[in-house]
Amino acid sequence: MNSIPVIVLAGFLGSGKTTVLNHLLGNRGGTRIGVVVNDFGSIEVDAMSVAGQVGDSMVSLGGGCLCCAVDGSELDAYLEKLADPVHRIDVIVIEASGLAEPEEMVRMLVANENPAVRYGGMVQIVDAAEFDATRARHPETDRHLAVADLVVLNKTDRVDAAERTRIEAALAALCAPGIPVVGADHGRIDPELLFDRRPWTETRGQLSFEDLLAQAHDHDGDHDGDHGGGDHADHVHAAYEATEFVSEQALGPRRFIEFLDRRPAGLYRIKGSVYFGVPGHEERYEVHAVGRFLRFAPHPWGRGEPRLTQLVLIGSGTDGPALLRELENCREPEPWHAAPESMWGVLRYVHRPAPEPAPESDQDPDQDPDQDPDQDPDPEDHPDPEDF
Repeated sequence: MNSIPVIVLAGFLGSGKTTVLNHLLGNRGGTRIGVVVNDFGSIEVDAMSVAGQVGDSMVSLGGGCLCCAVDGSELDAYLEKLADPVHRIDVIVIEASGLAEPEEMVRMLVANENPAVRYGGMVQIVDAAEFDATRARHPETDRHLAVADLVVLNKTDRVDAAERTRIEAALAALCAPGIPVVGADHGRIDPELLFDRRPWTETRGQLSFEDLLAQAHDHDGDHDGDHGGGDHADHVHAAYEATEFVSEQALGPRRFIEFLDRRPAGLYRIKGSVYFGVPGHEERYEVHAVGRFLRFAPHPWGRGEPRLTQLVLIGSGTDGPALLRELENCREPEPWHAAPESMWGVLRYVHRPAPEPAPESDQDPDQDPDQDPDQDPDPEDHPDPEDF
């Protein structure tokens, strides 16, 4: 079973998180998005603003920060509900409270032991027009930016080019090295930067949500009150380039990890699957990168499925031919001669939920009586959440 990525939209009050979320929902194609909205306060205005778009697939935490849920049990319960196969959810998006602590939220999601879900990255929304005022009012802004995997500089239409350049330079200094900064106005970013969009494959006898939006654009202009007409999605796509790479030859895991480590800040998203062919690791390794966040997930090959690598790299201002040359240099003509330890760099980014503890009354007959039963015999099997 493929696990469902959980993507967090964070940012202070007024930065535009709900606008970004509504844009993602309105341009999701056939992708089924589960939404968790965490409002601060008792009146869940944000929850109501998106409720009509996601129906029963939405849950909401009211009256406080999601990261303050006791032991994460409340969030875990909501994620378990959304991950129920009956909903056929493809991706879960959490719109965090403007006062939430991103570090705690990341820790909760990475430590989640539900195999049906996996952490998919932290996206920090920044208001370009209020950048300096927000930092003055909320000094913790700098700390929040430091843990982001991708930054969306929203409301760029409200600042001039020189001011935008100044803010982007400040963000580059505040974020971890290589963190991408995506410019946006009115929250319009390409959903493909965060998740795969599926084509519509179902006919329900009624218009889809996107069909209704298109009709609203034709009759009333932009649905969210912006003043740019009804072709915003087209404008969004024009800002990014996609580079595709296919190889029937295996990739060397160490060289591929080195490529990922030095990927440029303008490379916002990497998706696809990789064939390494290293003895003991011949599976298909699905790769998911949002900004600097990276995760691999091994899956068995389908019957008759060709062993090959297929990647799509989405970015802005990137040198596609140069990226392809670097990937060509990752090829490994004789993967069967590679040592198993060559996969360690990849395995560091494979999430392995902790195993269920054995009942206290049961003693493993094969366990060394001198070994502490609470000690993990192989700490490398379960990476520390701090590593992510």
